[in-house]
Amino acid sequence: MMENKSIMTEKTLAAEADINKRIAQRVAGLRAGSGLSLEALAARSGVGRSTISLIERGETSATAVVLEKVAAGLGVALAALFETGRATPGPLMRRDEQPVWQDPASGYVRRNVSPPDQASPLRIVEVDFPAGARVVMEGASSDAVLHQQVWLLEGAMELSHGGNRWRLEAGDCLAMNLEGPLEYRNPTRQPARYAVVLTSARFVAPARRPA
Repeated sequence: MMENKSIMTEKTLAAEADINKRIAQRVAGLRAGSGLSLEALAARSGVGRSTISLIERGETSATAVVLEKVAAGLGVALAALFETGRATPGPLMRRDEQPVWQDPASGYVRRNVSPPDQASPLRIVEVDFPAGARVVMEGASSDAVLHQQVWLLEGAMELSHGGNRWRLEAGDCLAMNLEGPLEYRNPTRQPARYAVVLTSARFVAPARRPA
């Protein structure tokens, strides 16, 4: 039993290191592609230069709130930071290829469902949200037009945005433009699961991995 637990822990740590490496490469690549210095991205995102540097070196497990600020500073959706190029791009994204990331602060788990290398502004993310958890995102940067729909698959959630609060039950779908703070809250004692469908006026595909 202890040996199996040790193996699971090693796999978990390896997976965490891999996703941190992906995020590091993605943030560095997007920043370079935008022609932004560390100082410029820090000013645009509100995240300290040293923190961004740690993220780009894969030496920190940044929270969803911090990564969302960085994404906003880069003018992309948060989902874009978890995408990676594939050796063989194509329209099909197998489940075992889909990047999975857990927020170290709230414990929510997000899965990037969509193929990252297709020239489409549409992206789908699946989220498992723990009971009682709460996350507040600050919203998109002024030069990024982001729209999303949240489709609740299981459980219940409360979303607050623009002075409005909605309670979603399984099957409900909420549409909004991402402007300003957005609060996700699971007020129940049961986990929730939902899909987020995102569209952006700016699509940035990850670089293709060398064969």
